[in-house]
Amino acid sequence: MPSALPDGEPVPDDGALPAHALAGAADRPLGFYLHVPYCATRCGYCDFNTYTSAELRGSGGVLASRDNYADTLIDEVRLARKVLGDDPRPVRTVFVGGGTPTLLAADDLVRMLGAVREEFGLADDAEITTEANPESVDPEYLATLRAGGFNRISFGMQSARQHVLKVLDRTHTPGRPEACVAEARAAGFAHVNLDLIYGTPGESDDDWRASLDAALGAGPDHVSAYALIVEEGTQLARRIRRGEVPMTDDDVHADRYLIADEVMAAAGFDWYEVSNWATSEAGRCLHNELYWRGADWWGAGPGAHSHVGGVRWWNVKHPGAYAAALASGRSPGAGRELLSGEDRRVERILLELRLREGCPLSLLRPEGLSASRRALSDGLLENGPYDEGRAVLTLRGRLLADAVVRDLVD
Repeated sequence: MPSALPDGEPVPDDGALPAHALAGAADRPLGFYLHVPYCATRCGYCDFNTYTSAELRGSGGVLASRDNYADTLIDEVRLARKVLGDDPRPVRTVFVGGGTPTLLAADDLVRMLGAVREEFGLADDAEITTEANPESVDPEYLATLRAGGFNRISFGMQSARQHVLKVLDRTHTPGRPEACVAEARAAGFAHVNLDLIYGTPGESDDDWRASLDAALGAGPDHVSAYALIVEEGTQLARRIRRGEVPMTDDDVHADRYLIADEVMAAAGFDWYEVSNWATSEAGRCLHNELYWRGADWWGAGPGAHSHVGGVRWWNVKHPGAYAAALASGRSPGAGRELLSGEDRRVERILLELRLREGCPLSLLRPEGLSASRRALSDGLLENGPYDEGRAVLTLRGRLLADAVVRDLVD
């Protein structure tokens, strides 16, 4: 969740949605994203809407406190129930992200999940995930989450090398994320993810291979691997601008991606989205698939984004302003946009092309179809799926995914 919010039209004080947004809702999956905006320290590469205690001091008072945050977020879940009315859908996925959700007490996360269950109900096979910092959990914490209904957990590992973690300003100890996987398994978590980042300044191919080996050796059933993006305004961007650390070029990112795909395939992991690999269908992150497939989700928390039936909106960023809006009975929405049919067509191409199943060629305009034929002849799209009416990226196509998407959209 990037820190910058787009412009948009105002959100009504009661958060009401246009009637067309709720039409046909019963046929679409519904998920919840619950944002916890707190971090113990700010990582040098992070541009998310997160806050340390020092950053909040004097700028929100008791309203921005971690101590009562769960109650505030539960107020928004109750608002969602009012806005969505008698929507009959049980919630298919819940994802608690941040920030560092596990800075809150485990009981608070369970209460937040409980509010979703109470207001909407959960599907029998609902996927319930939380992100976690490896240093902020222990076996007792994990056992409380599991007993409270969480069945999937995602640990931020980033790297197994200390010097790489130092550049990223990550504070966990190498080896701790791997230990967390074992603790999560012992607590009864069926699905465990490790997040990795490649292309950090100073990282070598050997460093990256060591991180992959350590992650896979820990026994998760899902791994996410993202190229480092240096966002303007971050500490890392300032360090690169001052010449303290070098910028990693695109060729290095491509090489690291190829290494990742090779190593993970050898370990029994299949890619199902450009940056995500799983050992089975059950191991895939269903919540992220809601995003990628344009389903409905409600994002609760400061700066969180939501989408229901072609209406996208986003909340105010600051925890104090967020809490104040809810305390006064108002929606915390900062702005919204009504997506046109063309907007939704383009977004489907942008997102679905990144998936292993690809996107239907029927979404493409004539110019996009011509571009898809060029991509096919250039080895960027797979032949078999293309003959069946779908654009599916090859390995080389995944390396150039952004460029392929631009051509197909144009």
